[in-house]
Amino acid sequence: MIDIKLIRENRDLVKKNIEKKFQNEKLSLVDEVYELDIKMRESKVKGDNLRALKNEKSSLIGSLMREGKKDETMKIKEEISSYAKEIEECEKIYSECKNKIKSNMMLIPNIIADDVPIGEDDTKNVEIEKFGKPIIPKYEIPHHADICINLSGLDKESAGRTSGNGFYYLTGDIARLHSAMIAYAKDFMIEKGFTYCIPPFMIRSDVVDGVMSFEEMDAMMYKIENEDLYLIGTSEHSMIGKFKDQIIKEENLPITMTSYSPCFRKEVGSHGIEERGLYRVHQFEKEEMVVLCKPEDGMDWYNKMWKYTVDFFRSLNIPVRTLECCSGDLADLKVKSCDVEAFSPRQNKYFEVGSCSILGDAQARRLGIRMKTKDGNKYLTTLNNTVLATPRGLIAFLENNYNEDGSINIPKALRPYMGGKEKIEK
Repeated sequence: MIDIKLIRENRDLVKKNIEKKFQNEKLSLVDEVYELDIKMRESKVKGDNLRALKNEKSSLIGSLMREGKKDETMKIKEEISSYAKEIEECEKIYSECKNKIKSNMMLIPNIIADDVPIGEDDTKNVEIEKFGKPIIPKYEIPHHADICINLSGLDKESAGRTSGNGFYYLTGDIARLHSAMIAYAKDFMIEKGFTYCIPPFMIRSDVVDGVMSFEEMDAMMYKIENEDLYLIGTSEHSMIGKFKDQIIKEENLPITMTSYSPCFRKEVGSHGIEERGLYRVHQFEKEEMVVLCKPEDGMDWYNKMWKYTVDFFRSLNIPVRTLECCSGDLADLKVKSCDVEAFSPRQNKYFEVGSCSILGDAQARRLGIRMKTKDGNKYLTTLNNTVLATPRGLIAFLENNYNEDGSINIPKALRPYMGGKEKIEK
């Protein structure tokens, strides 16, 4: 959510930003907020003036009564009564305008960074850099589901009976590999100085409203029936929500955390759910990183964070690249974002395994998270980034460490988490 001062002082900037995001249907919201803001402030000024008059007149009643001036007393009481009705009407107008402004402001996208490429959708995202040389072996690499099945590690048929499409059982060494990658990701970030955290896996609606746009919520989150609770789609949501309505001392920033959680997503959209594989599923596990910092430090942390994910995947022999997300691919709260994509030797292309985002003060403003400075309380900056989301990370690992005989190499970094194993074999 942007600062309303931007609309008061520079409506054109806000409108141009909306046009860059190809959301022209939201342009009218800017003018509506502008007019409502004027009306709201006028009603407040009028109400305050009426209260002052009402108090002034009320102070005269006692002396008039003592002087026996009943007619004048009655006249003043009538005036006070009329003031009370007008004040009530001003309060009603103020409240209605305030609520409408808030609902509109929640729909107006955040101001994107100047260097964000302009494009309508993810097809216009721009490659930044590649890390590691992609290797396509001479032998065929099977579909990741077949790799897992051949190693007795995947059962989607049983999951279909228990839970439906989009769920899975992982077993044996594949399940162990999955957990090993998560454990390694946790330790990888702890070594970077991040504090490890396991957050709540459900959050209330006011936290949901604070961390994401309505469009994202509808497409992603599962609602708990008859409860004001949602299953998290990523631990970023509950990690940022941890600081709701808090004032953090400037000297305690930055706050750097890495969090583990299961994640639950409806995955609504045209892509559907892949029946065979594990690429797009309703539940997965994730190691996330979250940073709260001073606004001037935001971009430094942004660049550190996506590089951590690159380093993590490179330590597992997985070539990756980074993509700058274009304006139309940015969620409404984001200032700037880049995806980390892993190379698929089976498909000879890259696919998304993580995303790093800086959100400016959008989440902090919605959730009331501020930092205490010598100049007063100010909103801080929030960032988030995926360390590892698996099974997607697992897919990348299997394909890039697959041998012709069907076995899987275990890189040195992961062997301590696999009981010293150097290979997974049939």
